[in-house]
Amino acid sequence: MLNLAKRYFFNVLLMCGTSAMVSQNVVNRILFVFDDSYSMYAPWNTEPKINVAKRVMSKLMDSIQYIPNLEIALRCYGHTTFIQPLRNCKDTKLEIPFASALENAPKIKTFINQLEPKGTTPIAYSIAQSEKDFTPCKNCRNIVILRTDGIEECDGNPCEVSAMLQKKGIFIRPFVIGIGLDMKFADALGCMGKFVDVSNENNFYPVLKNVLTEALTRTTVQINLLDVYKKPTETDVVMSFYNVINQERIYNYVHTINNYGRPDTLVLDPDIEYDIEVHTMPKVVKKNVKIEKGKHNVISIDAPQGYLSLQIEGAGYNYYPTTIVKRAGDSAILNVQEFGKTERYLVGKYDLEILTLPRIYLSNVEIKQSHTNTIKIPASGNVFISKPAKGYGSIYLDNGKQLEWVCNLDNNLDVENIYLQPGRYKLEFRFAHQKQMIKTIEKTFELKSKEGVRLMLN
Repeated sequence: MLNLAKRYFFNVLLMCGTSAMVSQNVVNRILFVFDDSYSMYAPWNTEPKINVAKRVMSKLMDSIQYIPNLEIALRCYGHTTFIQPLRNCKDTKLEIPFASALENAPKIKTFINQLEPKGTTPIAYSIAQSEKDFTPCKNCRNIVILRTDGIEECDGNPCEVSAMLQKKGIFIRPFVIGIGLDMKFADALGCMGKFVDVSNENNFYPVLKNVLTEALTRTTVQINLLDVYKKPTETDVVMSFYNVINQERIYNYVHTINNYGRPDTLVLDPDIEYDIEVHTMPKVVKKNVKIEKGKHNVISIDAPQGYLSLQIEGAGYNYYPTTIVKRAGDSAILNVQEFGKTERYLVGKYDLEILTLPRIYLSNVEIKQSHTNTIKIPASGNVFISKPAKGYGSIYLDNGKQLEWVCNLDNNLDVENIYLQPGRYKLEFRFAHQKQMIKTIEKTFELKSKEGVRLMLN
């Protein structure tokens, strides 16, 4: 039966979000890195630091033993080699590999109680070695909780090592608990992860308990996609969440308005800082998003959208051109949209290049909030061209003054069927075997919407 401390701590974890993690079958793996360097013999308030550390860790092991989906392991440093006459800067070892908290909590408690401080403080090397402690796991959150009473003593750089392993995805931001340290060391240790100072032995256990609760807690997040009126009405677009440190994509979700008419709530890992990419057209990116643990976070992103509908006038037509869509004044292609379809775009102005023959160019087409801008063009007609022999030719739009090039004929084809917008045209053609320009054949024709013309080149 759980004692009072176990029951209290277990309930705290459940209330703070552990139950949400259990339902998602996520395994939390916590590596405790325990400082057993010689300085742990130093007095702290009423007794040596090592005595307090052993007592608090024992109490913690009792508290977490029955937490589901939790695996724990123990790595120690400074515990095998005496500091004199030489420092052993590789004095670190994984003493208890990962297993369930139910199995490992008693083992860790027993092992720590037998430790005697001996050596130095190789923090960087210990953290680097922890990479091997976390065996591959697709559905695990890897967490490091480092407890130390001193700073690096072996010329390593714990911050660089921690950043490198976070970038590789070995573990999320570590927790560093300083025991009886001068606050001037906070910067030296805080760059590794989240630094927490324990000012006296009486608050050691509460601090450690809070760190563990924070490490295991997942946090709710609501993404508000705002319209032009700053209301969270936009939805049904894909969002990607990237880890700022290594740009690894962590989550993909299709944004949804839930049954209560509000943006649906997500459960995210609060130990990661995110870049959020909303796949509107064009996409919207919100960088360096930090979320607060144990709370419902609301993140607002401007994503006002409207619709562009491309339609052919009339019905019963089977030729549908495509359209290149760009932001107004921008040369980059944003989308290629087919006629007969409707797409969403961010509110703003766009330039369209409709890939008919001849091309149709529309500038500053405006997309308004929740409004559909419908662009209609006449259906094309078609010209069927028969060529008894190979030759060279082109079709031109005849505006009465100038000829505007429309397309070239394919000199490898005997017959061609070309769709053209309604209008007056000229076809200029010369057979390949004809070596005199005066032998050029000119055909003038007019096309109407949905009608065809046959041309025989002879």
